[in-house]
Amino acid sequence: MDKAILTCALTGVLTDPRQHPVPVGVDEMARSAREAFDAGASIMHVHLRRQQAGQGHLPSWDPEVAAAVDAAIRTACPGVIINLTTGVIGPDIDGPIACLRRLRPEIAACNAGSLNYLKIRDDGRWAWPPMVFDNPVEKVGAFLAVMAETGTRPEFECFDVGIVRSVAMYLKAGLAEHAEYNFVMGVASGMPADADLLAMLPRWIVPGSPWQATLIGRAEIWPVHQRAAELGGMLRTGLEDTFYLPDGRRARGNGELVDELARCARRAGRAVASPTETRSMLGFRHTGDASTP
Repeated sequence: MDKAILTCALTGVLTDPRQHPVPVGVDEMARSAREAFDAGASIMHVHLRRQQAGQGHLPSWDPEVAAAVDAAIRTACPGVIINLTTGVIGPDIDGPIACLRRLRPEIAACNAGSLNYLKIRDDGRWAWPPMVFDNPVEKVGAFLAVMAETGTRPEFECFDVGIVRSVAMYLKAGLAEHAEYNFVMGVASGMPADADLLAMLPRWIVPGSPWQATLIGRAEIWPVHQRAAELGGMLRTGLEDTFYLPDGRRARGNGELVDELARCARRAGRAVASPTETRSMLGFRHTGDASTP
């Protein structure tokens, strides 16, 4: 892509707003999205949080919360594209499906394979109890069927190289028509945030498919963002992925992070795509309301 499409991952799934500057409330989400929009983000990756006092660190699958957040962001950011999360552990996917059907977003994350989701401390203790982020083919297929129903483009979240390679099989099996890849790098038990590895991954995608890298970490991720810009990928950052700017300072909000991402694009000789250009490049209709590719 000659122009760089920027995505902002606004808040994430469990980050505690009492400790980090993540937006939670509907108005907070809209204000934070506008800051990212003004910095160049034309896609907002949206997680939903419980709106009750003291529960903002917990996820929500309330379709009415989803609708309120969606409407507020679209009002604040004309023409923006919404990318809705769907990630859940276990077989019960009723909540994400209800939100997909309520919003009919342009894009939704589709976690494309399972992963032992691990992190260990320096003293050998687990940072959290070892868990499996389970995404068997049946679960992936169920999400893809609903996304086809709602006119939503799946963004395949790939935490490891084998998961990247699986996406082409989903298309060949008729589970999806489009491949859009998100290389998730930096989870301790998944792919590392490594520029050399990133440069190899596009050889295993469906030819011509758009891709981006989600880079989880601190200041060390920014050279990998720069490499993604040089390789022609879409670019993503936000408080879901990092709290840190390239110089090691903590970001005060999503706008600062997206501003740094735009600098990566410009250093690579790429202009930042506007929302209208992003819709054209990805094949979406040119209105802020339409979700049908």
